[in-house]
Amino acid sequence: MKMNLLLIPFLLLSILASSLFCEATKTPEPVLDNSGKPLRADSDYYILPVSSQGSGGLDLINSDKTCPLQVVQRGDDKSGIPVQFFPVNLKKGVIRVSTDLNIMFKDKWSDKYKKCPESSIWKLDHYHPYDPLKREYFIMTGGVVGKPGPETLGNWFKIQKIEKSGGYKLVYCPSLCPHCKVVCKDVGIYVQNGHKRLALSNIPMKVTFKKA
Repeated sequence: MKMNLLLIPFLLLSILASSLFCEATKTPEPVLDNSGKPLRADSDYYILPVSSQGSGGLDLINSDKTCPLQVVQRGDDKSGIPVQFFPVNLKKGVIRVSTDLNIMFKDKWSDKYKKCPESSIWKLDHYHPYDPLKREYFIMTGGVVGKPGPETLGNWFKIQKIEKSGGYKLVYCPSLCPHCKVVCKDVGIYVQNGHKRLALSNIPMKVTFKKA
């Protein structure tokens, strides 16, 4: 009987450790579109602001007449260009919160942009930070799908849920290269020459997703 009593604390610790392990390995919840359905990797979506007053979906520009193209938010109420999401594990069909993914525009190759040879996959513009001291960068095209590693760190983004105010935010904080040093930032808006350019920021752009 004494031996059994001595074992009780160890059993409780074992149960607690098992519970914590299960919690840590729990699958992240799916990202939902504006109709309540999970986002899927084989579908296209518009990224829209939660509050649409004076702003619309996402688009591409080449304001300085050079390539690659820059990612911007439209200044009207139009939905913009749809995107497709590619999770780091391409076998996973559902897009989940706080997991690494690539983002690709689907309808880039209009006559307006045919002269730009780069892909329509998002990446950070490491060469032209708008605030070098804070390492805050614009988002442009020219990335690649997959190939996780130090060379592709600028191509990976995440979707995180905003608990209090609702909606989601895009985040740059790749976790697929444990030994790499990264700066984790929200994706927000930086106005440059009248264009609402997507850029790393401390103020996130609150978004929702609509199936195209």
